[in-house]
Amino acid sequence: MGRTNPTYRDALRRYRESWTPFRRALRAEAKPDFDRLFERAHEHAAAAGHVNPADPHRAVVLSVLLSQERELRRLRERVDCASESDE
Repeated sequence: MGRTNPTYRDALRRYRESWTPFRRALRAEAKPDFDRLFERAHEHAAAAGHVNPADPHRAVVLSVLLSQERELRRLRERVDCASESDE
């Protein structure tokens, strides 16, 4: 019995490709940020693959949000450490 859905990594690749016209229209300084969003989505491909969603949109958004939350936590920790050393 085979899978009825493509793998998440394949779906993510196609999803990213569907946004190529949008990326092309972005200003040059925004393109690396756009690329980073998909890099973040790819960081959680193993976890999203367990869900194997038919539509990867929600998994992409959740993966990006998770990565951004992790980055915010790390930045907050750095700020807290810097604040403690100033005291």
